[in-house]
Amino acid sequence: MNLSGEGKLLRIFIGESDKVLHKSLFEAIVLSAREHGIAGTTVLRGVEGFGANSRYIHAAKLLRLSEDLPIVIEIVDTEEKINSFLPIMNELLESSAGGAMVTLEKVNVIRYSHGRTE
Repeated sequence: MNLSGEGKLLRIFIGESDKVLHKSLFEAIVLSAREHGIAGTTVLRGVEGFGANSRYIHAAKLLRLSEDLPIVIEIVDTEEKINSFLPIMNELLESSAGGAMVTLEKVNVIRYSHGRTE
């Protein structure tokens, strides 16, 4: 796959404990993105944060580890691929009981390549 130049970054903010069909929501999104042929995804686990509910600040502390830390899923591909993935992502988010925030921004892909194989 060749990806360079202008692309889109889809960023999804959810909670670590969010589930869909008895599996982690972030895992379901990543697997669906892969099945859809998306160029790449990364899941980032936050140390601290709060969302729309904002009743609690979820934080990883030495003596008390939160069971619902913030999760950010970043998905990069062409605008067409991202737009065609949005309905799949929305269906997964609607199937989950948790809240979410989704952002979309323009990115300039400088390099997208496979590592060396020996």
